[in-house]
Amino acid sequence: MQSTSHSAVLGRRKEPHTIIIARGDAVRHFTIRPWVATLLVCCVAVIAAGYLLATTYLVLRDDLIGASVAWQARMQQAYEDRIATLRSQIDRITSRQLLDQQLMEQKVNELIERQTALTERQNVIAPIVERVNTAPTGEESERIEKKPQLGTVSPDQSGFKASQIAALWKTRTESLNKTPAEKADLAFSTITKSLRHVEDDQLKRLESLADDAYQTADKISQALASAGLVIDVDYDKANVGGPLIEIDKSQVFDTRVRELNAAFRMLDTVKDQARSLPVANPAPGRPVSSSFGVRRDPIIGTAALHSGMDFRTGTGTPIRATASGTVVSAGWSGGYGRMVEVEHGQGFTTRYAHMSEILVVPGEKIERGMIVGKTGSSGRSTGPHLHYEVRKNGTALDPLRFITAGRQIQSYL
Repeated sequence: MQSTSHSAVLGRRKEPHTIIIARGDAVRHFTIRPWVATLLVCCVAVIAAGYLLATTYLVLRDDLIGASVAWQARMQQAYEDRIATLRSQIDRITSRQLLDQQLMEQKVNELIERQTALTERQNVIAPIVERVNTAPTGEESERIEKKPQLGTVSPDQSGFKASQIAALWKTRTESLNKTPAEKADLAFSTITKSLRHVEDDQLKRLESLADDAYQTADKISQALASAGLVIDVDYDKANVGGPLIEIDKSQVFDTRVRELNAAFRMLDTVKDQARSLPVANPAPGRPVSSSFGVRRDPIIGTAALHSGMDFRTGTGTPIRATASGTVVSAGWSGGYGRMVEVEHGQGFTTRYAHMSEILVVPGEKIERGMIVGKTGSSGRSTGPHLHYEVRKNGTALDPLRFITAGRQIQSYL
């Protein structure tokens, strides 16, 4: 009764599985519990799965290894291509840098050469400028003060006017956004333009100085020509000719320097000839009491030729030579009284008469402005004064023409 109720409530009790093995009279039996069976099944399944996996691996191993090798090869090829691309870019960048460096060095060398040439030119120009600026007088001084020195840039010539400041500032602002190479090119361009401007200014200044020298020589010769004194100022232009051959730009400066030297030589020649002519005033600041030409003789009252001009002055006033030359006579000379005669070349001589004292001797070399004696009233004279004559080949000429010409060219001498 109890057993029947137990089964109804809890169900039938499962008996463990028993394996009976009979062999002849021997009988063996094994009891297999459920968890042992489950474990055995799992082991068999694991072994089977492992076997299948091993078999599959062995079958597909070559394909997997080939695929892996191919993938690695593709990856290596991609890396090598990338490296080759990077190397190519590096080579291009390096080549460009080398080209930029070579171009930069070339530009620097060009700038150095131009700067060296400018320095050499300045060394050539400096003595010329010093020569021009040593003792400027008259109109020549005004021209020198108004013009800039060689090799310099004045504000008016530089072109930096107020109306251009905005444009220059805009250019400067835009240059800030440029690459280093572009900035370097802009800097080189600016420096090159500046050097070219200095070169052009030097050439213009040389040409201007040459023109001034020629004009000064012409003015001196024209002033002397008005007094009947002819000076050859075209000695370097006469009897010349030849085909016109264009010169190289590198030779322009040397040509300008040669032209300027030729102009200065011409000017020096004209000045030397002018200084050798009696164009100065023998008694500066003294009034003229009698001019050259026919006049009433102060002693006998008849018409007579006055071969010179008289300067009213007191006794003892210094008498200055009107040009350089050589004293040919110094002593008493009849109606001239105490007289000094000076030979100046080209047939010109000057006479200084009625002296109270003679300060030179025959054969003495004198310079323009040197004191040759003192005024007096010796000889045929009515009072202290200086009688001054200018003669050419023995013929008396009007001294006033010479003195007038001398006043006109005084600032140039």
